Amino acid sequence: MEKMQHAEELVREFLVFRGFTNTLEAYEAELRTDIGKGFEVDKILDLIFSVYVPNFHADKLLALLRFFKNYLSSSSDTPLLSTLSKLEASLLRFYVVHALHCNRTDKVVEFFALHGTELLQRSQDWTHWFAIPYKKNPHLDPEFRVFFSKEWYQALHLSSRNFFSEVFNATRLPALLKVSSEMNANNLLKRDVLHLNLKLSQLQALLDEKEAQLRQFRSMEGGVGSLSNLREESAHLSKDSPEVFPAGTSGVSQTEISQDLVVDGGGNIHSELIGSTTDDDSTFASSDHLRNAADIATLKENDEEDYEEDFAEVKVEHQETFLGHTSPISCCRFSASGNNIASASLDGTVRIWTYDTSTPVSRNATIYCGTEILSLDWECKSDRLLLIGTSDGCIKAWNVDAKRVVCDLNTTEAFPSVLDIKCSPVEPIFVSAAASGGAGSNYMDNLGFASLTVWNMKTWKAMTVLPLGEDPPAITSLCFNHNGKILAASAIDGMIHMFDMSAGLQITGWPAHDSSISSILFGPDETSIFSLGSDGKIFEWSLQNQGQILWSRDCSRFCYPLNGSKYSRHEMALDANGRRLLVTSSSVRAPIYQVHGHLSGWKTLPHSAPITAVDWHPTLPIFLTGSADNSVRVTSLS
Repeated sequence: MEKMQHAEELVREFLVFRGFTNTLEAYEAELRTDIGKGFEVDKILDLIFSVYVPNFHADKLLALLRFFKNYLSSSSDTPLLSTLSKLEASLLRFYVVHALHCNRTDKVVEFFALHGTELLQRSQDWTHWFAIPYKKNPHLDPEFRVFFSKEWYQALHLSSRNFFSEVFNATRLPALLKVSSEMNANNLLKRDVLHLNLKLSQLQALLDEKEAQLRQFRSMEGGVGSLSNLREESAHLSKDSPEVFPAGTSGVSQTEISQDLVVDGGGNIHSELIGSTTDDDSTFASSDHLRNAADIATLKENDEEDYEEDFAEVKVEHQETFLGHTSPISCCRFSASGNNIASASLDGTVRIWTYDTSTPVSRNATIYCGTEILSLDWECKSDRLLLIGTSDGCIKAWNVDAKRVVCDLNTTEAFPSVLDIKCSPVEPIFVSAAASGGAGSNYMDNLGFASLTVWNMKTWKAMTVLPLGEDPPAITSLCFNHNGKILAASAIDGMIHMFDMSAGLQITGWPAHDSSISSILFGPDETSIFSLGSDGKIFEWSLQNQGQILWSRDCSRFCYPLNGSKYSRHEMALDANGRRLLVTSSSVRAPIYQVHGHLSGWKTLPHSAPITAVDWHPTLPIFLTGSADNSVRVTSLS
């Protein structure tokens, strides 16, 4: 039954597509009051043993059992119906025993008053139970003692679990659920095929390389053989006809032959033949060749060292490329569940899409903002709301279910550039970092001053402005801790600011970089914070010993500025375990650093242009890369 939610989403999508609004409303109402709890055994058991019985909801307990009776009657399953009747009697007796155990005799009397007649009609075994509320110590009575024991309760709980599991496993699946299962199976097979094709291409490349080496070895072997034959023929001629070459010209003749042989042979043969001459010129030629050979060897060693210093290519299980944009990507973000992706491009377009074909596409949408998009963030508790920050001071809230903008907020005219937006992981609030500038060739130097505003997502109104002092430098990046009580903010003057959200005050701050800070992230255990400077320096700062650097990397070879480019602000993303740090790149490949590991890291598969946006899946080893080639890639690691 794990595909139930997907099937329900398909039904909802179909009703919306056909315009059956009344049916959709009734369907939604039925789902909200779903007494069968989606046929999930654990939820049903929690309902019985943790809600209905402890809270003395006898009517709801009987309604639940009646629901399953009707369900089994419709499927004509007589053996299970008989078992359910016995289970129902035990559950009702447990209700009575629990009420007595809690000294709620009134609930027992009320229960028999309302349902006693019906119980006697079903079975005469209930007759002696009508006396139990009037017995002084029923738990000591031989007739009822077993029902008060811990063993009987455990046996009842286990029997209930086994019964409901059997009911749902024996149920004939409807065609809609089968379609979903078959689709997922097909998707898994497709991924396996892609993975095998990737392995095949790697093996084919290795085979081609080995064949090329073999051909080169054979050609060299053939060259050596032909030179040996020529040398033997030359020696034979010199014995048979010593008068052919006069003594004064012998050196020149040998040198000419050597030069001819150099064209046909390899480097080793070249050195050997020139070294065999006795002329002074040949000596100079030999020393020149040795110097060249030494230079070549040195170059090869340097190349090998550079290759060792470079990152290995990351091992990919699967990769999807999204080509829905028509201009370079500026932002891309996974939703809170990781099922949906929002990506923005420089032409002011936001696309909401999914990379998994088993995920419903009903939320896919294109949003035209008409201006450059500087920031994106999803609501943390669900995938319903996407916040969009633009360069004209606008913050749009897009409802993915309703497929419309539910609120259009505006910052003050003095701060038109919404550089970053972050939603609280707990409270229905978000914080916007707006700047007074943002235009000009030197992007970072023209951002101007900062304004940090806290917004309420229920009233869609500004709650407060966080204090930053007089004329504060622009804030470029924001990050909440896990409970939303601490907000970290980085600025263009290299400062990191920390705010207490409950008090709305700055609690600490320190100079972290000599340059502006492009991106900031809390570490996985939240005892540290990562910062990325515009100079390409990455630092992990201790939050317990302020100013102490725990880990650092220099990615300036990836994060260098591009002339005439708008991509001046780099960003980074941590995976769910906090062990891999992905950074944007001015090159076609992005680095993935291993945090506190033995390896330096890896590099991504190449785009055809610089990588301008990155993000990690909230739980899985899957990452996003957006590029100036207008594409977004979803990469699953093996």
